[in-house]
Amino acid sequence: MQNVVIVGTVADNPVVEDVAHHLQQHEDYSDLISLKSFVNTEFCPRFIISDRSNDQPGRQLEGKAVVIISTNYGSSSRDELAMRTLLIARAARDNGADKVILLEPDLFYSAQDRGPRREHGYTAFVRNEEDYQKFDGQPFSARLYADLLKAAGVDEIVTVHNHSVSVQAIFMDRFEGRFHNLLPDDLYADYISDSDVVSQKGMVLCAPDKGALDFVRRVKKSVGRDDVPLVFLDKCRKDERCVEIDLSPESEIALSDLAGRDIVIIDDMVRTGNTIIEACRLLKSAGPNRIVFFVTHFYSSRECRSNLNDSVLDEIVTTSTIPEILNRDVQGRLRHKMVVLQLSRWISNYLLRIIQPDSTPLPPPFYNEDMSSKNPRWKGHMGPLFSVR
Repeated sequence: MQNVVIVGTVADNPVVEDVAHHLQQHEDYSDLISLKSFVNTEFCPRFIISDRSNDQPGRQLEGKAVVIISTNYGSSSRDELAMRTLLIARAARDNGADKVILLEPDLFYSAQDRGPRREHGYTAFVRNEEDYQKFDGQPFSARLYADLLKAAGVDEIVTVHNHSVSVQAIFMDRFEGRFHNLLPDDLYADYISDSDVVSQKGMVLCAPDKGALDFVRRVKKSVGRDDVPLVFLDKCRKDERCVEIDLSPESEIALSDLAGRDIVIIDDMVRTGNTIIEACRLLKSAGPNRIVFFVTHFYSSRECRSNLNDSVLDEIVTTSTIPEILNRDVQGRLRHKMVVLQLSRWISNYLLRIIQPDSTPLPPPFYNEDMSSKNPRWKGHMGPLFSVR
């Protein structure tokens, strides 16, 4: 794209490289920005765009939109990456950029989406004293992060599958509607329909808690089949590591009706895996044929890998929003039942619409399947490419 500069917060990030490729930035992004640090460890980025002469300092980005891409990658912590984003955004602004867009597929600091006071955040439920106590003594981090990004010069935010009502409201307010929360229901529906991950006959979609329900309904709509029932589960958290899962009275199908069927559990993220495994144990007691877990953001920790390696869960389908999950060592023992849908092209197509609404959309396919040869569904190749309807 003309007059668009795509950069990352760290070197050699495959998501940045892929998006730059799809949007036809022919120069390597590492040649457009120097990501240097001083001896005292302070980060100091420098744009090195070559089409401005040296007699115009502070103007080399005039007429350009800068896209900053930040994902978990390498040894940098999320705190370090956030500070890098702020400084790169400020560098873009201080050197004349017309617009600064942040693509952060897994939006940082979203867990602290409310604070200890009544005016701290928005919820889809009435907060009680227990909920206020949960955040007592902690910062309202999501609002602070939005304020810092705005102050640094970011104009627009693009993220993927952020389920927090509070975060969405905060960022929509701070960025005056220029907050884009891309939901991969079309991507999941395509994979469910076009692959052999589950049988189309007798398939069931499952929301593991109330927070996932709206998105699961979106997936069903994208699948386009009214005959697919939804299972609703209720979660009661006893403490940080203990949850109880029961069938919701509002579920469209009873546990006794799940025998011999393929169940697709869908959620936005997994950190420890405790909730999902408890949900799988409840569903497994009904005698289904197969249970598959679709999750957008996969945090690969030792605890998570250990929990999800349980035999009650047959397969995991995740995305590349946290690109390190493509590393077989990061997948660990889960690689035998893990599939990663690489979605850089899908994201790039949305970015294209945002940056240049009148431009021709990218042609399909929009994502591809990355699967280990250890997976029972492995067919001797990296899997077909799929288009999103």
